[in-house]
Amino acid sequence: MMGIAAVCIVVGLLSMGTRSGYMVLVLLICIGSFFLILYLAQWIIAHPDNDREMRKISDYIREGAQGFLSVQYNAIAWMAAVVAVVIFAIYLFRATTTKKVSKMTLAILTSASFGLGCLCSAFAGYIGVWSSVRVNIRVAMAAGARNYQNCFLLCFRGGALSACLSASMCILGICALYLFVHIIFVDFSGMPVHEVPVLLAGYGFGASFVALFMQLAGGIYTKAADVGADMCGKIEQNIPEDDPRNPAVIADLVGDNVGDCAGSMADVFESIAAEIIGTMILGASLGHESKVENLEAFIFFPLIIHAFDLVVSGVGIMAVRSSGRSEPPLQTMLRGYVVAMVLAVIGFVATTRMMLYTEVAPAAWWHFSGCGIVGIVTSYFLVLITKYYTDYDNSPVQSIARASKSGHGTNIIAGVGVGMESTALPIIVITIALMISYTLGKTSGLPGASAGVFGTAVATMGMLCTAVFVLSMNNFGPIADNGGGIVEMSGQGEEIREITDMLDAVGNVTKAASKGYAVGGSALACFVLFQAFLDEVSILINKPFNNIDIANIEVVVGGMLGVMTIFLFTGWSMQAVGFTAEKVVDEVRRQFRDRPGIMATPQTQTPDYNTCVAIVTKGALSAAGKPAILALMMPVIVGFAFRAIGSYTNQPLLGLEVVAGFMMFGSITGLMMAIFLDNSGGAWDNAKKLVEKAGQKGTLQHQAAVTGDTVGDPFKDTSGPSLHVIITTMSTTILVLGPLFASY
Repeated sequence: MMGIAAVCIVVGLLSMGTRSGYMVLVLLICIGSFFLILYLAQWIIAHPDNDREMRKISDYIREGAQGFLSVQYNAIAWMAAVVAVVIFAIYLFRATTTKKVSKMTLAILTSASFGLGCLCSAFAGYIGVWSSVRVNIRVAMAAGARNYQNCFLLCFRGGALSACLSASMCILGICALYLFVHIIFVDFSGMPVHEVPVLLAGYGFGASFVALFMQLAGGIYTKAADVGADMCGKIEQNIPEDDPRNPAVIADLVGDNVGDCAGSMADVFESIAAEIIGTMILGASLGHESKVENLEAFIFFPLIIHAFDLVVSGVGIMAVRSSGRSEPPLQTMLRGYVVAMVLAVIGFVATTRMMLYTEVAPAAWWHFSGCGIVGIVTSYFLVLITKYYTDYDNSPVQSIARASKSGHGTNIIAGVGVGMESTALPIIVITIALMISYTLGKTSGLPGASAGVFGTAVATMGMLCTAVFVLSMNNFGPIADNGGGIVEMSGQGEEIREITDMLDAVGNVTKAASKGYAVGGSALACFVLFQAFLDEVSILINKPFNNIDIANIEVVVGGMLGVMTIFLFTGWSMQAVGFTAEKVVDEVRRQFRDRPGIMATPQTQTPDYNTCVAIVTKGALSAAGKPAILALMMPVIVGFAFRAIGSYTNQPLLGLEVVAGFMMFGSITGLMMAIFLDNSGGAWDNAKKLVEKAGQKGTLQHQAAVTGDTVGDPFKDTSGPSLHVIITTMSTTILVLGPLFASY
């Protein structure tokens, strides 16, 4: 990888001359991040992993995860190949946004960039699993040695390793693609440089395409296995979580990796990719319209910012030091997050002054600095709000635990209520951030009409400029959960399980917080992509396309279809979990019935873990198809349907207006639904842990809390996270195919 980056630097220097400084800086930072990755890997590997019993369990988990990824990637590869061919065919017939590129060349380029985006996104998911399945045994052994500090740091640094590598891959992929397009079309064909970013949209679509299947299929896998294990183990057999007698326990632990790690890695990867490309399009449009003297600075700005994310998050990661069990682990991580945020503010101000200062509007740079700071502060507030609603130290989770005393129904009512309430504050924070950043951009002094929207794009960059650190916090959870599972299955003492239980409970909060962060970033990124779509259409039709009339009945219909898509997708994804979980429950019950020695004292028979793993693998991949196809096809169906209507009624832009309404209404609904699902599921999970912490295992209160946790599982780990991807996938689909929906 470092060799590839070095080649890119040489090619960039030779082809771009004195304008190559920004690209070289980005690539050098990415190369530097590999030294941090190497250090983290060496530090992790230096810890022991030689306990025979723990190794046996860890190998089960690794083999199950690798088997699932192998089958999944094979299926994704075939689907991606088909989509690439379809994109190639479509681009042969769609109108082109530039006169310097033939339709054939554009078709080849978009298909290839789509493939590159797919490859990089898939690699991001793979390294998340590769890291977690090798760290989990070391976490368990550190807990077994009663070394809390090493146990904590292994969970966090194991997540940080894959987070750094994922972000580096995302940035390097876009850099390589940009260099290629610049050399071929700008240097040799004379294309205006402001038209280059639009040609990168295929990369974002590829990243979203893979992320959709990884998040959805991984989420179905992890929650179907979890629900099956909990229902038959905790409720019916009254055995502990991760008890080795439970036939579904290995499938459950595998799911932590393929769902929470691989899915989340691909999710954040595609959010960053979509945000970078969308902002590059807006920056190019604004710089060209405003006639700034250094147009490429506006184009490269998002790449520089996200490259600095590797720097500030790297410092924050190394600043995380545990002082022992006396300090709450979440507080330890938040301290490092604050360090990363402070450095991000400093870096953002310096970068905007360096890159966005222009004689056209001398004060513009500090307006955009303010936008970035707004985004950074927004991300922090979203993390704190999510922590409030999902941490069992706070009243929302405690209210669900209290409601469990009166039964299953009141637990469900309380959880739904908390989830509904939890949507208010994040939406208020996001709307305030949008208004402030838009106003700062609009008053920057730049004459371009899109200055306000560029301000919101800069705020999105501010929000995502600590993404590596937040993703490290997210990966902390499944690694801690796996470590605890290995401790339980290897028969370690209760005092050892207490260490991993505490880290697992914190992991639920960090996963929920990172989901709140991710959905907020996705929401702002979708607004950026919406404006990028309008800019693309403006280039296509050679006149401004800035206003969508929501009083137009066709636009209202498009919006309603967007809302419907979100609800239908959510319903189908939950049904997929339920359908697959039923098969797991049937298999676990069969094993308990046919192998009574599993529950005998002493145990005379062992469970068959492999059968449950095979059932969940097959069920998750087959069940993911219907909701995924819905999300990919609905924008296309709506666009072509209203293109036909527009052609018949002599409204050539009707299809474009309707899909714009579809995109905006669908994104807003997806944002609200995702927050509700993420937070209610996280609150139910930690309410159960609070009941267990109070020593109420086996009671009616505990059974009600387990029911709530079971209902919340597909909320927080399947449907909710998948919606993060859905709203950007719909947007990138429309961005790539948009010109096809005009009938002129």
